[in-house]
Amino acid sequence: MESQILKIHQQLMNKELSCTALVQNKLDALAANTHHTVNSLLPDYALERAAQVDAKISNGEPIGILEGIPFGIKDVYMLQGTYTTASSKLLQNYKSAYTATAIQKLLDAGAIPVVKENCDSFGHGSSSENTIFGAVNNARNPELVGGGSSGGSAVNVALGYTVFSIGGDTGGSIRQPAGYNGVYGLKPTYGRISRYGLMAYASSTDCVGPIAKSVEDIRLVLNVMSGKDVKDQTSYDATEISKESIQDTKAVKSVGYFKNFIDSEAINPKIKADFLKVVDTLKENHIEVKALDFFDSETLVSTYYTLAMAETASNLSRLDGTNYGNRIEAESLKESYAVTRSENFSEESKRRIVGGNQVLSQGFSDAIYLKGLALRDAIANNFEEDFKAVDIILSPVTPNTPPKIGDSLKDPLAMYLSDAYTVGFSLGQLPTLTVPQGPETGLQITAAKTKDTLVLQFANTLKTLL
Repeated sequence: MESQILKIHQQLMNKELSCTALVQNKLDALAANTHHTVNSLLPDYALERAAQVDAKISNGEPIGILEGIPFGIKDVYMLQGTYTTASSKLLQNYKSAYTATAIQKLLDAGAIPVVKENCDSFGHGSSSENTIFGAVNNARNPELVGGGSSGGSAVNVALGYTVFSIGGDTGGSIRQPAGYNGVYGLKPTYGRISRYGLMAYASSTDCVGPIAKSVEDIRLVLNVMSGKDVKDQTSYDATEISKESIQDTKAVKSVGYFKNFIDSEAINPKIKADFLKVVDTLKENHIEVKALDFFDSETLVSTYYTLAMAETASNLSRLDGTNYGNRIEAESLKESYAVTRSENFSEESKRRIVGGNQVLSQGFSDAIYLKGLALRDAIANNFEEDFKAVDIILSPVTPNTPPKIGDSLKDPLAMYLSDAYTVGFSLGQLPTLTVPQGPETGLQITAAKTKDTLVLQFANTLKTLL
């Protein structure tokens, strides 16, 4: 698909479309939608900014590429003065006191936020069912889950309610819902975009990333959000990715895939067959393809959730109703903390907090947590060796198609295993993009650290081949 951002930009500049009408159209569509993608709309804020864009155009002033473009924000990002609920009962009345760096950069570029989007509470889930706002319905089939945890963001883009959305990816939370809904979703190299103002889930793998309908729109949004931020010491200076650089469809000479992913008994036969068709197409077009060895899915999922639960237990320990959140009074301070957290956290959040506290506790930390850290290092080393042999690693996004709404809530372990093909790349802190080609839930393109350009290049290659 062509760039929606560039198309709308041209329409605005040619006065074929007013920004106010564009924004109002998106707000109306979001208000009427039945997919449970909306936590809160931002009509006053958005229409005021749209009027400013129309005034500039009327006066003959130039506007930036993103200026006037309506976008959505996963409801785990701070936007000053708006509700930021994390789709949780605990924070359902919380208003942001400041704005996240990545969102502020988009505002500075003139983009217009129209909605805070539904998601799994605090990012805890892979289906966007763990939310007080109702389960997000899949854009293709409303009986299926929208994916998670950035389900509302992916569905809004797929249905055209937003031009692009900003999700958050910890273990696949952008890539998996993008695959479920047939759009592009990028987890950039860890640190390329500041995490300041993103509610922390697992700080060592949390990433800010865009969801859109084209590679070009991913590039445009990524460039605006990227860069060093003094408020996030894990962020780094990133070179801007040019349009010309990602149009080199011959840049990738070799592609690897993990044979244990494809040979697994857990993979859906149709996803496996469609992936192998893609492999054959690459070979027919003189791209070298190599089968690679990797850690088994159970090890990847166990390592990821060990570390992620430990980090979320630590990060969410501050939420006790004292400084923010829906406080429930009890007979003592300790009891008040306990009741506030037990009544306001979702079952999935409580499961992860309890699990995290256990692996960090005396007697378990050496046996479980430290082993998880060692395995993460081994996974990162494995990737370093792989990228000496190949330019890109290609994989299915998920081993199976989206489940029906309700099924994941009955079987949390199955939900965790649905992340088997995404969490490894998160542990490696690698740039990974979901593209809507190949199997039903798309393909996942991964490159070495800081090689985000190569990921976008190969996405364009696949568009020409598949």
